[in-house]
Amino acid sequence: MPVSALRKVATSQNGVGAFVLQCKRLDFHYCDWAGSSKGMNLFLKYNLPAFAKANPQLEITVSPKPRKHPVIKGTYINGREKAICVRNLQKEQILQKAELLRDASGEKLKRVTKPVKSITESVRGVWSPYHGDSHTI
Repeated sequence: MPVSALRKVATSQNGVGAFVLQCKRLDFHYCDWAGSSKGMNLFLKYNLPAFAKANPQLEITVSPKPRKHPVIKGTYINGREKAICVRNLQKEQILQKAELLRDASGEKLKRVTKPVKSITESVRGVWSPYHGDSHTI
């Protein structure tokens, strides 16, 4: 009986296929008439098609809101929504805000008091310049 090797079934991708984008939908609200929506109208005309093509995993909706400032709303898979008002911004700045919402996790922002949280304090204790050998100048 001849010996044959096992056929390779799956290729390891080191977590590349495991990433799930947290943002599932971006809503762009604008006004045709108001001057504060000038940058948003330019963004929708020139930058949005390329942005949508680069992010096929996002659902993108565009809706007019007469007599309102332009807003971008992000909806996330955890159920939260984040909204950013983009009145009087240029189209490049609006693109940065859309990328910010796309890359956000949807979680509330937390104030960090200490960079590391630990149950026990440092083994060495608190450092002071008065510890150790005394130096005279």
